[in-house]
Amino acid sequence: MQVTLEKSALYFFLYAAFILLSVYTSNAQSIPNPSSFTAKPLVRQLNHPWAIEFLSDHELLLSERRGELIWINLKTLKKTLLKGVPTIGHRNQGGLLDIKLHPNFKHNRILFLSYTIKKEGLYSLQISQFELDLDQKIIKNQSVLYTATPFSDEAKHFGSRFAVNQDYLFFGIGDRGDRKRAQKLDDSAGKVIRLKLDGSIPNDNPFIQNKSAKPEIYSLGHRNPQGIYLDALGQLWLQEHGPRGGDELNKVLPGKNYGWPIITYGKEYWGPSIGEGTHKAGLEQPAYHWTPSIAPSGLLIYSGKKHPDLKGFFINGALKLRHLNVLIKQKGAYKEIRLFESMNNRIRDVDENTSGDIYFITDSPEGTLYKIERSL
Repeated sequence: MQVTLEKSALYFFLYAAFILLSVYTSNAQSIPNPSSFTAKPLVRQLNHPWAIEFLSDHELLLSERRGELIWINLKTLKKTLLKGVPTIGHRNQGGLLDIKLHPNFKHNRILFLSYTIKKEGLYSLQISQFELDLDQKIIKNQSVLYTATPFSDEAKHFGSRFAVNQDYLFFGIGDRGDRKRAQKLDDSAGKVIRLKLDGSIPNDNPFIQNKSAKPEIYSLGHRNPQGIYLDALGQLWLQEHGPRGGDELNKVLPGKNYGWPIITYGKEYWGPSIGEGTHKAGLEQPAYHWTPSIAPSGLLIYSGKKHPDLKGFFINGALKLRHLNVLIKQKGAYKEIRLFESMNNRIRDVDENTSGDIYFITDSPEGTLYKIERSL
């Protein structure tokens, strides 16, 4: 009788384990097949497009680095230039950059723009808010929220991608080509900045009590942030360019130092190592790093509405290796798949509309807006 009970218990345990394994396997997200994706060109002849931001499922705003802000009707594919864009310091990597709608845009029609300005031969990043008037095809009532300081004669590593929630505006600023600035707390360069939506400084920012620090700083030690995203839990993610290797995806926490240029997985373009290695006490490790570099640009954590097999994955463009990159985290490890490599195009930004359709733009003098579709 005892043997029979023991066998019954064993059978029950094995059956329960089988059921749990079946449930886990059925719920595990499958890895999508790269060949199932196609890119449908929608709008061509875009001059170095830099950012896209949806107004609705069928209309979006697009920035061109030279200083044009364009409204696009996705039903008719008609492009309309908007007036009212401020004077842009367009040079090298500088120009009209990111776009983000105010969380209450439907009621206040406010949007945020990042762009570079020139003053006495020097350049910096500026953030302004505007009111969008589509009837008049103009942005108006500009209010400057932030100007990064100090200015520099370098026209690169401006960063400037936005993330926004109901309370705060986040954006990253690159080291402006001068590495040591990323570690200086009295300098905007190489930092993530957090402001209130009106441009004022939150009283709980991590360096607010440090009289020698800029109170708007949220984190430091960044080289050139080119993607930023707030996930559904309110966690801020940042991706940034390394030098030769060491592109990073960082989970950004207030007051933390992400190491550039003290630690990095990248190397000098001519060969030698940089800084003190890849690890140092008190400095944060990336959640993931790309070595060799792909030069990630634009960042989306996808909703899964139209493509369930991409739900929760990080999607970004790649400027150097020229593809759309999908970063998947499963069982504690990251895996990449690369889409549209055969197109051989620098992909600058990626976004989704409220229905979950994914769009991206290619960065060239004749850039294109694409929509992602699936083949049967």
